[in-house]
This record gives sequence, structure tokens and C-alpha cells, in this order.
Amino acid sequence: MEPPRSGQYGDAMARMGTIANRVEELLGLAVVATTPVAGGDICTATRVRLSDGRSAFVKTRPRAPADFFAAEARGLDWLRVEGGPPLPEVLAVSGDFLVLSWIEEGRPGTDGVESFAHQLATMHGATLPEFGAQPDGYIGTVPLPNGSTSTWPEFWAIRRVLPYLKVARDRDAISPEAAGAIERVTQRIDEFAGPPEPPARLHGDLWSGNVLWSGNGSTYLVDPAAYAGHRETDLAMLSLFGAPQLTRIVDAYDEHSPLAEGWRERVPLHQIHPLLIHAILFGGSYGERAGSAARSVLDGKAAA
Repeated sequence: MEPPRSGQYGDAMARMGTIANRVEELLGLAVVATTPVAGGDICTATRVRLSDGRSAFVKTRPRAPADFFAAEARGLDWLRVEGGPPLPEVLAVSGDFLVLSWIEEGRPGTDGVESFAHQLATMHGATLPEFGAQPDGYIGTVPLPNGSTSTWPEFWAIRRVLPYLKVARDRDAISPEAAGAIERVTQRIDEFAGPPEPPARLHGDLWSGNVLWSGNGSTYLVDPAAYAGHRETDLAMLSLFGAPQLTRIVDAYDEHSPLAEGWRERVPLHQIHPLLIHAILFGGSYGERAGSAARSVLDGKAAA
């Protein structure tokens, strides 16, 4: 890799200094070191070491919407339930900053995998009266409407699919054929939704990068897009891009809180929304993948 030019180095150092100053203002503690953290294309991530010996994780985003980081902090606190997965502590939040407790990463072990699956099931089991049941938030940088509905099929169609299908069409991120297949699923959603389930407390963006296996053996959830939804949605999202020990996670989850018959055939149904989000954000083949998931639902085929 080409070494940074002197101007680039100076800019990076200035950013680190600004982050340190803001953290000191928010926490009332001195910052003794800052280190950039790799990963993520939405926010700048930094590890800071504090004068009391702790480390913290800092997320920043210039010109973020006023409630962007507040929504994430609110979601983290809302997902905390007794017996559920651990989540980072919110140390401070402002319009352009979020400061969280630092989590040292590790590797998933057998006991940790099963414990995480049981904790996830427990979190999902802390049910709510209605679907949505949270203020509107974000998934990535995309607004996430959470207006409540009494049934999941209605919530899925009008809050999770149709608004994003329109945006994908407007951006030419999906073909007419793929969009047509998704529309047909929304029109027949009651046929495909499976047995009614109570509104579960969902992470909402549960891909493997948001499951943090820590060095102390615990498995943390990070970066939520939290709302009350169908518990199969979190599991389908976890399988969309693959996850370490996925089969063991699902088996242990099903053992702890049995999934309804036919859940495997419903996996592509629950993947349509995240695939539409990816089509909006990244384009490429995601729109066609969303269409393929819809055709799998219409054909009664489980995801591969």
C-alpha cells in the first residue's frame, strides 16, 4: 500500500484530535490515546483510551441526521433484556458522535455459540403488543419506518417491502421482472407468512458483522436497527451472508425456542427486505437477488 502523503497524515491527525476533544467533552475524562478502527463504510470508527484505564469505541459521521446516533443508542438500550445477549454500554451520544464501551474481540467456541443462540431466543421472547413498536430509525443510512401494526403480514408489506421497492425502482436498482415478483408476494403475503407469532424484539440488521464474539466468551450484538417484528427475520438475516457456526446457532435456537413448521421455506421471504436495502445502497445484483427470493417464495422453495 502506498504510504500516506504528508497532507493526508496531517488530516488524519487533525481528525483524531477532534475526536479526542469531543470525547473529552462528552465524558468529562481525558483521552490518552486514539487508534483508527478498520471496517465500516458508513461511519468513522476510532478506539480511544481514557484516563481511567478504560477503552471506548467511537463512531462519527459528518452531517448525520439529527437522530441518527440517537436511534442506535435507543435501540441498544431497548434490546437489553434479562437473559438476552449482552450489548455494548452507551457512554455518550450526540448528533454526530456515539461513544460505546469497548469490546475485545475473540473467537466463537462451542459453548459460546449455544449460549448466544439461547440468549437471542430469550431476547426475541421479550415480546411487544404490536409490530413496529419503536420510533423510526435507520438501517445503514436508509430510514426505517416503524409505525405500529397489529399483524406481521401488514407490517412486512407496508413498512418493510413496498417503500423500499419504490425507491429501488426509482433508482433503477431492480428490474421490472424482479419488482413484479416481489409485488406478487406482497399481494399474497397472508398465504406465505406462516402461523401468527407475537411481535419479537429484533436486532433488525443481524448479519454476521453485527455479532461480535468477544475475548471473554460472551457474544455481543452491535449496530442494531431495532423494532418489534417476526423472530424468523433475524435468523434469515443471519443466514443471508453467512455466519460462523450458523448451523449450530440455528439448531440451538430451535432447541431452546422451537421454530414454527415451515420456517426454512420462509427464509427467502424474510430476506427480501435486506436485499432491497442492499439494492438501494449498493446496486449491483442485489435487486435481482431480491427478485429471486420472491420467486422462491412463490414457487414454495427454501433458500439454498
